[in-house]
Amino acid sequence: MRWFAFALALSSSSAAVLAAPAVKTPFPVALPDEAIPAVEKLPAQWPADWVLIHDFHFSSLLDGRVMLVDTGSVERPVRGMIRAAQFANMLVSPMRGEVLTAETFYSRLTQGERTDVVSIWDMATLLPKGEIVMPGGKRQQSVTYPQVFQFTNAEKWALVANFTPAQSVSVLDLDARKVIAEIDLPGCAQLYPTGARGFSSFCADGSLLSVKLGPDGQAVSSKTVENIHDIDSQPLFGTPAWQGQTAWFVSYHGRIQGFDFSGDVGKALPGAFELGTAEGAAPEWRPGGWQVIATDTAGKLYVLMSPNGREGSHKDGGTEVWVADPATKTRVTRIALRGVATAIGLTKEAKPQLIVARADGEIDVHDAASGAFVRSLGKAGGDNPILITAP
Repeated sequence: MRWFAFALALSSSSAAVLAAPAVKTPFPVALPDEAIPAVEKLPAQWPADWVLIHDFHFSSLLDGRVMLVDTGSVERPVRGMIRAAQFANMLVSPMRGEVLTAETFYSRLTQGERTDVVSIWDMATLLPKGEIVMPGGKRQQSVTYPQVFQFTNAEKWALVANFTPAQSVSVLDLDARKVIAEIDLPGCAQLYPTGARGFSSFCADGSLLSVKLGPDGQAVSSKTVENIHDIDSQPLFGTPAWQGQTAWFVSYHGRIQGFDFSGDVGKALPGAFELGTAEGAAPEWRPGGWQVIATDTAGKLYVLMSPNGREGSHKDGGTEVWVADPATKTRVTRIALRGVATAIGLTKEAKPQLIVARADGEIDVHDAASGAFVRSLGKAGGDNPILITAP
């Protein structure tokens, strides 16, 4: 009986289906043809909450890149990408409308003839618009430091650090697109633009060397200032926070020291001060990370701090950001982060945001004034975000 009832129900159901009128399926409308390639232009002036994040890409150094990130967007934070190959360095110039990457290539990918170039990218399209070839295979290849590739002479020239392991500086004319000079730099490292046309460099004996350049890019004078930094007890992180031509450095132990690079010779500012300490450290609070100090539009300094500070911990990353006022030489607040971070930066907005690159690759946005967490941008900075630049 059960089988008969099931068969009867199935038969009735089939008859109902056969009796139903056929439904016409509309023919899909063809999509319009797309032009290939299709390139969207970016705004002529990037919004103040956009930053460039350098993805060093440790798992494939040949494939480093710079991500253009809209820190105000969760849905679409990545606005574009620029190649930054083989231990590359990056500069951005809104005045020139250009992003520059100093890169190295080999004719057989990882071997063969070496070519060092500065690639020039258009800020509106992120497309390459030219390059400057640097002969000799001398460009310093190291984990990315901002101070090995810098502007001088009102951004008409670029300075490129060389290491063979002899140290020197190449001076590039960006308009003529050629190398115009090379200056020996024995025993000194990192480049800090100095005066109208020159640079300074810290040296292994604790001195500071300042070089003034002539109209042809050649060195016309140099000055060594002895014993300007204590490399034994207060070694400085090489990447400072810039306020105009004042550079604020932090030491491995948390001392803030300012340098004035506005004249032809760099000089230390008086009144270095300590960030201090706090409870909860094991064994002590120290700066840690890759980009550990940043500044906002009001002049406050932000330092990435780790509670596990010890000898050799300066690259380990930090879990808090301590904010200091160099005018009063005091720490004014502490900002707790959501994880260990390796780099921090500030947007150039009227109300700046603190951008945090965490060790797991996540990009977090905090309100700089209150320290409150605002949003996560996920992996918008790529696999290994190492530097944050606000144009």
